[in-house]
Amino acid sequence: MSYRNFVWIAGVMLVACSSEPTFLDSKQSTAIETGLARGKFDLNCPAAQGSVLSRQFIQAPMAGPRMGAIGQDRAEYTVGVEGCNQRATYMVVCTAGTEGCIAGDRGR
Repeated sequence: MSYRNFVWIAGVMLVACSSEPTFLDSKQSTAIETGLARGKFDLNCPAAQGSVLSRQFIQAPMAGPRMGAIGQDRAEYTVGVEGCNQRATYMVVCTAGTEGCIAGDRGR
């Protein structure tokens, strides 16, 4: 690998790493709203409150230098919902380039 290629790859990785927290921050409120809406319905508790328990950035897998990335980057959140003497956790996934998020089945 030439020095020029190495510098280019290192620059791309640096930009990608610095944008991860920004991406996670930009989707977090939508993730909480999505998990909370699901939790309020499942728990039959309109007064429930939600919070992020964990979050992580999932980069789209690479297919190779000629094909680029396949799929989209995603933000994955674990949202805790609590209310009416009940608790539940939801895995909420938000995809880059979309407005909404999807909440998976609640944790038991």
